[in-house]
Amino acid sequence: MARSSSGIVAGLTAAALVAIAFLGYQASASAPAVPPKAAAPQPAPAESAAAGKQDPTKPVPVPEGSGTGVRVVYSVGQKRAWLVGDPAQPPKSFTVVPSTVHPKPGTYVVGSRSGAVTGSDGVPIEHVVRFATAEGVAVGFSARVDGATPEPDPSKKTGGIRMSRADGDAMWAFATINSKVVVVP
Repeated sequence: MARSSSGIVAGLTAAALVAIAFLGYQASASAPAVPPKAAAPQPAPAESAAAGKQDPTKPVPVPEGSGTGVRVVYSVGQKRAWLVGDPAQPPKSFTVVPSTVHPKPGTYVVGSRSGAVTGSDGVPIEHVVRFATAEGVAVGFSARVDGATPEPDPSKKTGGIRMSRADGDAMWAFATINSKVVVVP
């Protein structure tokens, strides 16, 4: 009986390999052609900088004029935040989606935090770190519970500066009550 079961296993294995090879061929045959990397023109370094692109292998520098010491730096124009801590460590930096209401450039402190609430746009958010008020709207960092980061509705006054959930976790751990937040253009 052992011989026949090993024959069955060998047959099933061979059939599975043939099926995988066939499906792999189908997938490669229907995939769009990708030009070789050498064929794509590479912009000159000055062009990349002018286009606002950053080399992903290099950290994005903290904006000049953003102060010193431990702080959160938020650039409205760059749509980016930096968590500046220990001088021996590079700051953590990540992109954000600005709210429709922006605080004026300056130095603020974290005044309140909420673990989980409903945002002014009606969606569940977490790790809310509030640091300013502008146009009568509380402004702060937060992450949507669903992980999405859509652009806010420009017809509504919202103060939520949104980020990914992972970046929201980092902000929550870093920006406690009375932490300094520096807003730059």
